[in-house]
Amino acid sequence: MARQQLPPQIKKISVRDKRTGATVIRYEVRVDTPNPAATYASSDGTLTPPRRSQSRRRFATEREARAALNRAFDDRNDPMYVAPSTVTVDEACSAYLSGRHNLKPTTLVSYTQALKPIRLVHGDTPIQKLTKQHLDTLVRDLLSGSMPKSAGRRKPWKAISVNHMLNVVSMVLTQEVKQGRLVRDVAALVDRLPREHHKSETYTQDEVVLILKAASSSRVGHAWVLALYGLRRGEICGLRWRDVDLELGTITIANNRVSVNGRASDGAPKSRSSRRTLPLTDALRRSLLSARETQAGESTAAGRDYQEGSHVVCDELGRAYHPDSISGLWERFTLRAKVRPLRLHDCRHSCGTLMHLQGVPIAVIAAWLGHSDNAFTMRTYVHAQGDAMLDGADVLQTMMTAGTAADSNRDPQPPSQE
Repeated sequence: MARQQLPPQIKKISVRDKRTGATVIRYEVRVDTPNPAATYASSDGTLTPPRRSQSRRRFATEREARAALNRAFDDRNDPMYVAPSTVTVDEACSAYLSGRHNLKPTTLVSYTQALKPIRLVHGDTPIQKLTKQHLDTLVRDLLSGSMPKSAGRRKPWKAISVNHMLNVVSMVLTQEVKQGRLVRDVAALVDRLPREHHKSETYTQDEVVLILKAASSSRVGHAWVLALYGLRRGEICGLRWRDVDLELGTITIANNRVSVNGRASDGAPKSRSSRRTLPLTDALRRSLLSARETQAGESTAAGRDYQEGSHVVCDELGRAYHPDSISGLWERFTLRAKVRPLRLHDCRHSCGTLMHLQGVPIAVIAAWLGHSDNAFTMRTYVHAQGDAMLDGADVLQTMMTAGTAADSNRDPQPPSQE
């Protein structure tokens, strides 16, 4: 029987054995491994074919070489097959972040921070070799606070932060799957942690009165009125005088001032529904008028040193506050006002709760707070207060008493004749 000719992918070569120094025969298998993601665009926008790459392996016998070639052909015909890639976890994360052109600066910072642990521990690991076990170990280290850091040790992460990290890693891996470098997203296999239940507290009607009274004698008291009006911290810091119409009696939420990498940055509102126009109450109008008069006097006193003064809440030189500074001022204000030191954001929760207790429709509350989902507003920003719970008990008691009285006044039924 005639000897079969070697296929073009197998080449018979002579090499020197490193151990013995003798010349031996080997069979080298060369298989093209095009990367479907490696399609490049030229200057005119047209796409060029993928770059060619080859895998090379040597075998001692022709039979082994033919078997390896057959396996390679089977792999390439497999719809789940991906070509070998040297892209590392760090490179994949970097490419993902640089490709997210539509992210807000705060979101980009959030994603960057979330990816730090995996880049620190597994940055040099090829993305194709990242496993579920790697991520499970990373989660355990983050929860225990035992993950190494450049200086000292990390504090234990909370469940919400760990879940966010896993979700961002999953987005990176999903992108690699779409580009043909991964078979599946292993982060999707990792169990998410149950979130800790955080019960938000709200101010009562009496406490709100105390806050408003104390705010009237505070230089930035109008900030606390805006907080009780339902504005977010970034919306309070970002509100500009050009968005306030005292004649028409409206304020428009069109700017958001947030902290990005520790620095204050102005930008668009948090979401499309966050951009809204609200009517002014008499209390807020008086507070804003007082603030404008105060700032006008400060501008005159400071002269050339006074800055733009375009923001409604600013310091004595007309400079907009950093959001963290507003939080610090709020903490000191609660001590002077002798009210519970709740978070500034809890004023927003208080707004939604008090409106709900006064019978305002949930759809109106959602629009007022800048939410697009009524259910989210009801679930997150509307809370029952102690007095309201007692009122509910009174209603139930009245219903049950009325039912009992009705039964006692009803004529007794004659016994059954059956």
